[in-house]
Amino acid sequence: MRFFLLLSLIALTNFTLLGQDELEHSKLPEGVEESTYFYRQADGANFSTARMEPPFWWTGMQERQLEILIYDQSINHLNPSVDYAGVKILETTRLENPNYLFVLVDIGLGTKPGTMQIELSNDDGVVTKSYSYELKARNKQMAKAQGVTAEDFIYLIMPDRFANGDRGNDSVDGMRQQGVDRENVFFRHGGDLIGVMEHLDHLESMGVTALWLNPVLENDQPYESYHGYAVTDHYAIDARFGDNAQYAQLVQLAHERGIKVVMDVIFNHTGDQHWFIQDLPDRNWIHQWEDGLRPISYRAPVHMDPYAAESDFVAVTESWFDKHMPDLNQQHPQLANYLIQNSIWWTEFSGQDGFRIDTYAYCDQEFMGDWNRRMLQEYSDIGIFAETWVHGTGIQSWFTEGARAGRHESSLPGVTDYQMYYALLEALSQPQGWTSGVSRLYYVLAQDYLYKDPYENVLFLDNHDLGRIFEALGNDVTKLKSAFAMLLTMRGIPMIYYGTEIGMVGSGGAFGEGGRRDFPGGFPKDKDDKFKEKDREEFEQEIFDCLQRLANFRKRTTALQSGALTQYIPEAGIYTYFRYDQQNTVMIAYNSNDGESTLSTARFADQMSGYGSAVNIMNGATIENLSEIKLPAHSAVVLQLR
Repeated sequence: MRFFLLLSLIALTNFTLLGQDELEHSKLPEGVEESTYFYRQADGANFSTARMEPPFWWTGMQERQLEILIYDQSINHLNPSVDYAGVKILETTRLENPNYLFVLVDIGLGTKPGTMQIELSNDDGVVTKSYSYELKARNKQMAKAQGVTAEDFIYLIMPDRFANGDRGNDSVDGMRQQGVDRENVFFRHGGDLIGVMEHLDHLESMGVTALWLNPVLENDQPYESYHGYAVTDHYAIDARFGDNAQYAQLVQLAHERGIKVVMDVIFNHTGDQHWFIQDLPDRNWIHQWEDGLRPISYRAPVHMDPYAAESDFVAVTESWFDKHMPDLNQQHPQLANYLIQNSIWWTEFSGQDGFRIDTYAYCDQEFMGDWNRRMLQEYSDIGIFAETWVHGTGIQSWFTEGARAGRHESSLPGVTDYQMYYALLEALSQPQGWTSGVSRLYYVLAQDYLYKDPYENVLFLDNHDLGRIFEALGNDVTKLKSAFAMLLTMRGIPMIYYGTEIGMVGSGGAFGEGGRRDFPGGFPKDKDDKFKEKDREEFEQEIFDCLQRLANFRKRTTALQSGALTQYIPEAGIYTYFRYDQQNTVMIAYNSNDGESTLSTARFADQMSGYGSAVNIMNGATIENLSEIKLPAHSAVVLQLR
């Protein structure tokens, strides 16, 4: 997630930003002050609740080694021991903070599930602490880590803004931010996991096959806790969304409908109220400086720039996003293990199918390569894609597997394809030039050789950090339908942001007033229920019908999933490409001009030979004469050739 907006993105999406004074006033609940930066020690705090993380584990995992974090009062001088068949301690790590022990164990082949005791003894051999630790049997009947591929269509939900299924968890005693205020974009609105579960039929009817939730882990922050990107407990679902069991239930219910689930994770930072930030294991657990917070630059090219200054590199990889979001040092071996094991734990516990990695370009890339490899080692089919909000295909592709320079191997299958987003928005908004308008789409796709597999990239028209596409296109229904046509027929994994299917508008993403509005009908006392056709306006239903028709056509047409792609150099403002395999050939043409155009198909003979007619998937009409195709202004056709 991005909390500061680049000027070029502001220009592209026509953001309307709040003034700084208004912004600061709006995001802080009454009586709450903004966090301040200070240098944190690791001296050991007094506390009441001990922890062991991961809270339990499984036998029979691909990786036999497990590092257990034990957090208890003044324990790092003690010596751990385990007496359990098949389990042995390999190493004990003691950090600065006396409240932590890290115990690395080997869980041998054939180790039986059960509960083992981890005992801590003093130097005289006297046991002073004892902890029960469960090793569970893996559930081999549960579908898990099925992956997210070009066969899928992803639906992105910001849980707080989608649907409130349980009003009883709108405010939870003991949490730092209380209540809901749906009039304030920075406050919590009450959406939750039950609300998502109650509307899985909406997703299924649209042809959605994967659900990506913005982060659902605990964000017990005093302000701006709604978005999920300031985690305070890596092993707990935020109580205002539900609990761990409900998350696992959501995954199961989604699987029963053929819908996969993607977890949004953040390795770059946490919230400053995270329990381990409140009592740091080590001073270098996070990046910090005694002389004050250093500004972040967001310039991802420092990773591959052969001329980059070291100070510029540090400003990207070690600086904090915000004073209440400490930057994690993923080079710390115990922290690296902690983050990797946490992702494995959630996958094994819930059965989820993939991960979207937030702020990928600001993380330590060696760590990210290790994380990717460990996840793929444990779950060979798991889906992984990362946010790379950057400019330029060469920069974006560097983070993935493929034609990259340097010593580091990323093992990252795919990214959120911002270069295609920029190109699609430009094609839908500007006339054709040599490299602009629809020509930009052509140039971006021509650089797909830089990826090992560009079909692993996730395509989108908007998301939680951007202004909504319908508003960016001037509320033009024809342009939005053309956007759907290209999104759902292009190479890669298409994704749609909640509400785009009914033409929701709003500017600004993180700072704007409307990019994160509530889905109408998902909340008590909503005037209209846009989940239901009867409450949609005519243009909303037209938009929904178009998306539903295209998505379900894609769902049953392998040519639009794994099929080859051939594009033609745009001419006279018209961009044409084909998707095809042994079963089907689909022709897509988009007219970017302000007036109707006639497309002669003679130059496409190599793709259209043998076909005499076509069905226009956009409206169901049959076209008997394919020699010329009339295209109204800013419209697209998706033709299944026959």
